[in-house]
Parts: sequence; C-alpha cells; structure tokens
Amino acid sequence: MPYQPPVRDHVFLLRDVLEIEKYANLPGFAEASMDVVEQIIEEAGRFTGEVLAPLNSVGDKEGCTWNPDHTVKTPTGFKDAYAKLVEGGWPALGAEPAYGGQGLPHVVNLSFSEMSSSANMAFSMYPGLTHGAYSAILNGGSDEQKDLYLPKLASGQWGGTMNLTEPHCGTDLGLLRTKAVPQADGSYKISGGKIWISGGEHDMAENIVHLVLARIEGAPAGTRGISLFIVPKFIPDADGKPGARNSVYCDGLEEKMGIHGNATCVIRHEESVGWLVGEENRGLSLMFVMMNEARIGVGLQGVAQAEAAYQAAATFAKERLQGRSLTGPKNPDGPADPIIVHPDVRRMLMDSRAIIEGGRAFLFWTALQGDLAHAHPDESVRQKAGDYMALMTPVVKGFLTDRGLKVCSDAVQVHGGSGFTEHFPVSQYMRDVRIALIYEGTNGVQALDLVGRKLAADGGRAVMSFFADIDAFVEANSGDETLKPFTEGLAQAKTELQDATMWLMQNGLMNPDNAGAASTDYMHLFGLTALAYMWAQIAKTAQAKVAAGETDPFYSSKLIIGRYYVQRILPETGGHLAKLKSGSELMMALPAEAF
Repeated sequence: MPYQPPVRDHVFLLRDVLEIEKYANLPGFAEASMDVVEQIIEEAGRFTGEVLAPLNSVGDKEGCTWNPDHTVKTPTGFKDAYAKLVEGGWPALGAEPAYGGQGLPHVVNLSFSEMSSSANMAFSMYPGLTHGAYSAILNGGSDEQKDLYLPKLASGQWGGTMNLTEPHCGTDLGLLRTKAVPQADGSYKISGGKIWISGGEHDMAENIVHLVLARIEGAPAGTRGISLFIVPKFIPDADGKPGARNSVYCDGLEEKMGIHGNATCVIRHEESVGWLVGEENRGLSLMFVMMNEARIGVGLQGVAQAEAAYQAAATFAKERLQGRSLTGPKNPDGPADPIIVHPDVRRMLMDSRAIIEGGRAFLFWTALQGDLAHAHPDESVRQKAGDYMALMTPVVKGFLTDRGLKVCSDAVQVHGGSGFTEHFPVSQYMRDVRIALIYEGTNGVQALDLVGRKLAADGGRAVMSFFADIDAFVEANSGDETLKPFTEGLAQAKTELQDATMWLMQNGLMNPDNAGAASTDYMHLFGLTALAYMWAQIAKTAQAKVAAGETDPFYSSKLIIGRYYVQRILPETGGHLAKLKSGSELMMALPAEAF
C-alpha cells in the first residue's frame, strides 16, 4: 500500500489536543478556523499522496543530472509537480499576506510540510529551503529587498538556497574564505566555493536566490566577520524579472546515499554580483534565522520518514505469512500466520507508533510556540513561547531524527531480507533519513548547543518554566485515575531530567568535557520527557472523548499506544541519567593515537 497521509492524526492534534481555535483572536489564527484548516489538511493529503508520493521512487532511482553548461535536470515528473505545487499556492501557506502569502499559522504549514516530506523528502526540500531564504530576508532585508524578492519566494516562483559550507570547513563557519568586495554602486563581488548546497541549481523555478555567507575585505577573523548576501542566479531587471545571468555556477552534483531527487550542488562564485542583507559582519545571526527554521524542518523529516516507513512495515507485517503464533494459529486456513502475530514484530511496530505520534505532537506543539512568540499580544506569553522555541529546537532536530532513523531501521527489520532489497520502499526511507542526523548541524552539535547555550540562557529561565509546566499538569490531573500511568511516568521522567540538569550545572562548569560527554544522553532524556508530556496531553484528550461515549477505536488506540510509550520506552530515561552522570573521565582517557 502506498503512503497514506495521516490526515486524521493531524486534525486531532490541531483541533482537540492543541485547540488552535482558542487563539482565533491572534493574527493568522483568525483565518484558521478548524473548518478551513481541516479542508487544507485534507487537500494537502490528496496533493502529497497523489502527486508527490508516486515520484518518490522515480527521484531515488533516476536522480538529478548535471549538464556541462552548469544546469541541472531534476528527475522525470519533478518539474510538473513543482508547477502544480506553485499553482496550488502551497509554498505561500505560512508567508505574510503583504508579500502574497496566506498568512496562516506556522503550525498549519507544518502539517503540509510533514505530509510532503513523507511523500517525497527529496522534492520537499526545494520549497522548504526557499521558505528559509524567505524568512531570512523577511527578518533582515531592506524594504527594497523584501519588495523585490519576497513575493517571488513566497509563491515558489523563485527558489532559494543557503550557501554556507565550504570544502575546508563544515560546522565551523568562522573558517570560511569566500570573500566579498564592495563596488561603487553598493553591490559586492562574491568569490569562493561552496559545497553541499541543496537545491543549488535545478530546472523547476525561473530564478534561484542564493543566500551566501562571505567575508568582506578587512572584516574581523572568525564568526564576527561574516556577512550575508543575496546572490540571484539571474539578476532582476528594472521590472523585477530575471535578467542577466549572474556568475554563480553549479560545477557538479554530489553522489549521495539518499535524497537522490534533490540536487546537492558544488557552487562556484566567480565575482558574482551580490547585495548585503542587514549590517556588515552580522550575517551569521541572520543566517541563524534560516538555520533554526531549517532545524525544525529537519526534525520534521525524522518524523515524516518514520511515518512512511512505519506504514510500509505495518502493511508488510499484515500480509507476510511466516510461522505460527505462539498462542496457536491465527490463520488456520492458510499455510502460516501473518508475521504481525509475533510479539517481536509488534514490539518494533508499537515502538514506531509511540515515537511517531508523540514526536508529531512535540513538533506541532513547538511550532505553535513559534506562532505565539510571533503573534501573541501579551509580552510574557511571547517571551515564554520564544524561550521554548530556542530551548526545544535542538531537541526537535536531534532527538526526532535519531529516533526517526531507528524507526526506519526497524521497518527494514520487519521486512526481513526483503527490506534489504530495492523491491520494497523501506530501504529508500532509511537512506533518505540518514542525512537528517547530519545536516543543519550534526546531532552531536545540537546536543552541545542544548547543554552549552540553551540551558544557561537567561539564567535557565526556559528549562525552569518547562519543569513548572509539567508540575502544573501533573498536579491538575493527579486525581484522575485513568491518567495515573501518564502523570506518574511524566513526573518520574521530569524528576530525572531535573536531576540531570542540576548535575550538568555543577559538573559541566567544573570540567567542560563533562558537559560534552553528557550532552547526547541529556538530549535524549529531554526528548523522552517531552514526548511523555505530549502523550499525557494526548491521553487526557482521548480519555475525555471515551468518557463522553465516543466508541471510535481511534481514541482507544491512542490510550493503548500512549500507555505502551510510558511502560516500554519512557524507562530509558533512567539509563540516560546513569550514563551522563558517569562523566567524561573514561571517555577521554585513551590518547588519540590509541584509536
């Protein structure tokens, strides 16, 4: 069975769990009644399921083609699908109405993005990065730059990229060498090479707007001397249409283990014409607007590929006949039982659903914080929501992609030998998702960001607020016996996370290697606790439906999967706490030459 967009799950989260209609007085939400949102999600399901999903395997097998004239041809069907994407107005869902967007909340746009990524991750990266470029210019560009570029980027008529990485430096952007030379007319000549530029060249949009990090001559060394520039493939003419060809070229494509349908380009700037965005030497802070949005999008990819892989595995498990149930035949008229009767197969499928559905709720909840930080009239609400966005971004990116890879791996395992072949889709999901643990800052970097910067920000205000919210939820629901497994599990996980936080504050300052050694375990402990909080809210909502007489198994299934999460997955918090408290001594004991 091909990928089926989980429309009902998305509607349930937005309408019943997050209750987005209670924010109807806020900008964007006023136009997002649940009737409208439900229609958008249903149509998104149709578009992604019918237009994008059939091209996923095509893109994987065919890939992109580089031509000697520095152009790139995308896989068969991609260009037509992109035209339909633009025609349908999908890129403009979350963009500002002032620039041709629909102005809907980011959390609604996230729903479409998840389905798009599940259906075709490689394709969905093109509009995803374009929206990131849009956001960077929106936050730092001049009025003239916004008027010229944002309507085209918002619609998807023009594509967008991030030009960060260079051959000699990856995460350490302070080492970049691309230079920018000021010109008399206010523009700059950009020279240097960039690698791993997703969507850096393709045949789907009439123009591509590169956002390029470069160093102006005489700028300070390191990250303090980095500026951000707009470098369009075609320089807009007086009417704002693509004009003269700029001297920015794609010199080749990377051969990758996955996302073959996305053009990952080697880009050469040969005195290409660019324009400064914002102030000199402040480019990295502007680029982080784009990167932080991209990190949420990468966390989404972890959930999205996990969803598609789980669906494939569940279908296979119900159809594949092999062996007999330990408690007696369940398919007595057949030669064997379907493998879904076996507890270990159930373990992998239940693990997957518990992570996917809790992870999706965490994604949507985090996106909602971003909307509140942007639109809420109460300064204290904006501050708290902004704190949560900053704190949760590395957890969303790192934890959900680590777990997404595990789900995809389990989906291959459910398929057995068939999963290791290219006759079934799960091998592609696993190959595609693997990059999500690496790009936009590796998961190790995300963990370091969490413990090194985000925890300590504003005196620990964000994490203390998170602890307080969990305490308040547990206290408010402590008298509900039906929710007892959820509130007790959540309270225990929160206690362990708080213990880990205090240990880090004491031991990380004493020896920074302790913080580094503990960081990944801390990130996973945090992610497990966050999902416990999400599952508690889902369970409360589902239990209320059941108590009101709702007999739809959708709700009883939520309670079963949520209890499974608490019993079978959440106890991992204790292991992560024990490991992080062991410190860094043994981890750092071997000399480098002993490896």
